[in-house]
Amino acid sequence: MTETIVLTLSYDGSALAGFARQPGQDTVQGRLEAALGTILRMPVTITGAGRTDAGVHALGQVVSFSATGNEPGELSLVRSLNALAGPDIVVSSVRSAPSTFSARYSAVSREYRYRIVPGPIAPVFLSRYSWWLKSSFDLAAMREAASHLVGEHDFRSFCVAGSAEGKRTSRFLESVDIAPDIQMGEHCIVIRIVGNAFLHSMVRIIVGTLVEVGRGSRHPDWVLEVLAAGDRAVAGQTAPAHGLTLWHVGYPEESWL
Repeated sequence: MTETIVLTLSYDGSALAGFARQPGQDTVQGRLEAALGTILRMPVTITGAGRTDAGVHALGQVVSFSATGNEPGELSLVRSLNALAGPDIVVSSVRSAPSTFSARYSAVSREYRYRIVPGPIAPVFLSRYSWWLKSSFDLAAMREAASHLVGEHDFRSFCVAGSAEGKRTSRFLESVDIAPDIQMGEHCIVIRIVGNAFLHSMVRIIVGTLVEVGRGSRHPDWVLEVLAAGDRAVAGQTAPAHGLTLWHVGYPEESWL
């Protein structure tokens, strides 16, 4: 039986033009496919669990491709890929799945995390991985607003308008959690969003909307109006890409060989 090879990888998206292959651009897909082509001595096309935008990072991105029969051992493949695709892309594991497996379509959940650094002092260590805002934030109000997003909703207001034309825009969010944290010795707010799938820029627009509530510019119930409007222009701004990380992608346990 033909197998599917599944890679888990992390990347710093700061200098990358996103996940998806683009002519003349440095992308995650482009680098990995070039590296695999060199290792396996044949063209390889990969499928990613999430098509992250330019500047977005990943800790647990998952990609898959059809086994060719020429693959080296798992440790050798990891070492070769990291030598050829790195240093800002790191493959951490290799697994095998049935030929029917797809990193994108077999996923049952995706978790994103967004970091905000509040207050007058700019971050140093988190500067590439967070949105620095000089405001203070009402986390209770943000949590109340976020509660309106949990469950099955039409998120047309929370995606790039052109990407939603003629497409189904309902998604299920399992949770939207907001908590203060200290990372690398710096204070931040982490917004953790888990759902079955996401629309183009959906997480970043949700964050931009919650920021307006946290700053006191909007009441938490405003989020209900945004959902009902079905209009991107009604929601908050799109939060900067560099604060966002694709954290984890979940699959059924029976996915693996």
